[in-house]
Amino acid sequence: MNVLKVSRFTIVAFILPCTLIYFGIVFVPILVSLYSGLLEWNGIGQSSFVGLENFRNLFFHDPVFWPSVRRTLMFAVFSMAEIPLALMVAIFLRRYIRKPNFLVSSYFMPVILSVVIIGQLWKTIYNPAAMGGMLNQILETVGLESWTRSWLTEPKVAMFALYFVALWQYLGYHTLIQFTGISNIPAEIYEAARIDGAEGFKADRYITFPMIIPIFKISIVLAFIGSLQAFDMVMVMTGGGPAHATDVISTHMYNMSFLSMKYGYGSSIAAVLVVVCLIATVIINFIFNKLEKRFS
Repeated sequence: MNVLKVSRFTIVAFILPCTLIYFGIVFVPILVSLYSGLLEWNGIGQSSFVGLENFRNLFFHDPVFWPSVRRTLMFAVFSMAEIPLALMVAIFLRRYIRKPNFLVSSYFMPVILSVVIIGQLWKTIYNPAAMGGMLNQILETVGLESWTRSWLTEPKVAMFALYFVALWQYLGYHTLIQFTGISNIPAEIYEAARIDGAEGFKADRYITFPMIIPIFKISIVLAFIGSLQAFDMVMVMTGGGPAHATDVISTHMYNMSFLSMKYGYGSSIAAVLVVVCLIATVIINFIFNKLEKRFS
């Protein structure tokens, strides 16, 4: 009995410092942001408590907020849409490439690069000028002049240009995650399935996908939450323009907090973003828990 008490005390003694640090780094800023969202404050001078006024203005009187929410959710949808593509690439590499590690590492390279470098690279590719716009030059070369665009300055096109860059950057990241999960499936299972006549797509349907559902869930959560927090790429490539056409929740929060000096209002946007991330995580976990039970 004494040994049990000592062991519990030892566990608590080791866990408590890390728990306190995590609470201080993660939850305290969230609580501070929630409280700041109830203030009218420029971040420097005196603040005044306005209750839910910031949230009321945000939901009912802000012409930029709801379009930014729609773009953010579309960003999330496009980000999750690349997960099945990453899974197909991972299956192809695992099944048909004898030594796929080099290719997997090559696909992962864009993730290593700084977002600033990637943003400047794609700004050059999207540049509509004749001397710098590689994409337009390629389209003209193959006879598709009508497809040329001012990719980052046309409101109806700019956001889709950003979606593609995000897909290009993180495809290798999710391919690596899926490839690792597939590599950990014992080869004996596939051999037994082959004896029973299950090969190719049938083996993937009944073996590969059910066994990597937990890995698939990790990719979905990372892609969805990461896209909700999309900020740096948008700021580097468009800054939220033209005319707020590429503003997402995080860039709107930045503009309100640091450019318009409405720190309390920006904190209310941050609080909404945190709540959306939490709700999305709960929903995704619920869906995949159902899938795991179905395939188990």
